[in-house]
Amino acid sequence: MLQEIEKRAREIEKEWESNAKEISDLKGLEELRVRFLGRKGLLTQLFPLLKELPPEEKATAGRLLNSLREKIQGEIERLKAELTEREREERLRAEAYDFTLPGMWRPLGKLHPLTQVRLEIERIFMEMGFEVASGPEVETDYYNFEALNIPEDHPARDEWDSFYISDGVLLRTHTSPVQIRVMKSRKPPVRIICPGRCYRRDTPDATHFPVFHQVELLWVEKGLTMAHLKWVIEEFVRQFFGPGYEMRFSADFFPFTEPSAQVHIRRKGGPWLEIMGAGMVDPAVFEEVGYDPEEVTGFAFGLGIERMAMLKYGIDDIRLFFQNDLRFLKQF
Repeated sequence: MLQEIEKRAREIEKEWESNAKEISDLKGLEELRVRFLGRKGLLTQLFPLLKELPPEEKATAGRLLNSLREKIQGEIERLKAELTEREREERLRAEAYDFTLPGMWRPLGKLHPLTQVRLEIERIFMEMGFEVASGPEVETDYYNFEALNIPEDHPARDEWDSFYISDGVLLRTHTSPVQIRVMKSRKPPVRIICPGRCYRRDTPDATHFPVFHQVELLWVEKGLTMAHLKWVIEEFVRQFFGPGYEMRFSADFFPFTEPSAQVHIRRKGGPWLEIMGAGMVDPAVFEEVGYDPEEVTGFAFGLGIERMAMLKYGIDDIRLFFQNDLRFLKQF
């Protein structure tokens, strides 16, 4: 039995030396280690045979097998170090940069024109002392209509052909619900703007789209009048559109403001263009949120970000904002 173990050990040693010369990567080295020294490896399988030997032969065979195992383990560690260093050098060569080559041009992205216009509008009003407020795009019928003095049977609802998700839940048709939420959460004075995405079931055409963006403003405090409203809008028009514009108010109706007005602008001598609806907050809205209309007054107005962008840049089709055409977007 001893002679058989010695013979098999010599064969394993020769086989190891032959295979070790062909190893070229760490994966192959690991496979070879498992083949010779793994739980079912060629050398490992010889150790159980020692128990069948008499004591005087067991020691001899044990020294032989342990010596061979140590030899193979030592060569594995040496090869592992060599292969690791070789792979590191190859990786460094592959990742090396030639700094004498010209750089690669990478185009820079830009903010969408609607985002640019929204940020400009926010800047103007924040410099006047207003803060930005936001709210959910999925609203309840109460916040979207009823709290704004638009009960279920009010004819004004015909102007908002809405996306209803379920009974009493819809995609908001304007950002006015944010005003209600803010007023219910704090006492006057309130000076906020409410930018955000809105939804109405409009058929897409040059001036309508089912998704659009609004900015609404609300100022509630003691002693506010239409004169304050007019000044804020005039200052916005001056900063947003630049010099050379005229502005006028014309009477209108909104359920949540009284009196209400449409705001028009024009370059001197040009046609009048409507840019927003505005008015003093209706006392019924104040009562709904717990404000005393005898103590405070306020005004609000809302403008469409798409409309502001179209007027400012001379864009004649609102659908261009949503088509992702880089030829259009790169102009801004």
